[in-house]
Amino acid sequence: MTPNRKLGRSNIEVSALGMGCWAVGGPWTFNGSPAGWSGVDDAESLRAIQRALDLGITFFDTAANYGAGHSERLLAQAFKGRRDKVVIATKFGYHVDEAKKEVTFYGAREEDSDVASHLREDVESSLKRLDTDYIDVYQLHVWGLNIERAFDVREILEALVKQGKIRTYGWSTDRTDAVNAFSTSPNCSVVQQQFSVLDGNQELLSLTQTLDLASLIRGPLGMGLLTGKFAADSSFANDDVRHHAEWHPGFKNGKPTQEWLDKLSSIREVLTSDGRTLAQGALGWLWARSPNTIPIPGFKTVAQVEENCGALQFGSLASAQMTEIETILERN
Repeated sequence: MTPNRKLGRSNIEVSALGMGCWAVGGPWTFNGSPAGWSGVDDAESLRAIQRALDLGITFFDTAANYGAGHSERLLAQAFKGRRDKVVIATKFGYHVDEAKKEVTFYGAREEDSDVASHLREDVESSLKRLDTDYIDVYQLHVWGLNIERAFDVREILEALVKQGKIRTYGWSTDRTDAVNAFSTSPNCSVVQQQFSVLDGNQELLSLTQTLDLASLIRGPLGMGLLTGKFAADSSFANDDVRHHAEWHPGFKNGKPTQEWLDKLSSIREVLTSDGRTLAQGALGWLWARSPNTIPIPGFKTVAQVEENCGALQFGSLASAQMTEIETILERN
């Protein structure tokens, strides 16, 4: 069984695996483009969250954006009467219109987004949706925000820690320079970065170890590609973010790229050794990659939760397996 891990400098202890709650938010748009994972069944989502709790998961990551508030409200329902059993991470930085299911920048451009002036309102909105009086981990969600503007945000986050509204904070971005500048306070404990066996910013992951920050891993299963469920001709509904995810190296024109499918095929045997599924092998690779990593795979069903949680029983890949994967992918 993979032991619990700590959220960096905060010393908040969580399960080594978290649950990413983007997909259960349902459909929504981000600056006019579909950004959800198509339709959802809230009853199944609630059963899946309950199953995760039963299987020892204590860490759940969401955002105000996900479903334009719906994901947060779903977690409030799931954790009613059990708030003290879980660690909740959520994110902020955008205008959220719950009625229209629309999320937009605070301003015309991402880098100049006026996050700071809306932050206190944002945290109160998330607290209300989550039906809680504190947020364990509060993350700046604006990936490309100008660092100077981020400093203004940080000042308010520090005040929110003192007020007890949040316990710790971080930034969801893959920009090493931004994280290095932003994370100088002991109250900053996490980075959320895109990482998997096939992609990610290794420099940033190394920095998290140097700075004692937890690396919350989004996309640990390549937005589903690393489960082995998809082929070159697989397609996604127009309201599924993967139909539009040109920013992800595993997708092009709404379909999986042949490059990723070929790479996955080449390491399949190593990832599935010891009786693991592909997904479980991909999660085991991340645990072995760094003691700071906490993967947060998404889910929509109880079955997906059970498979992902099954990775905890196998734990990290062995060093020989890690070396073999690097050799096959020619990354030595």
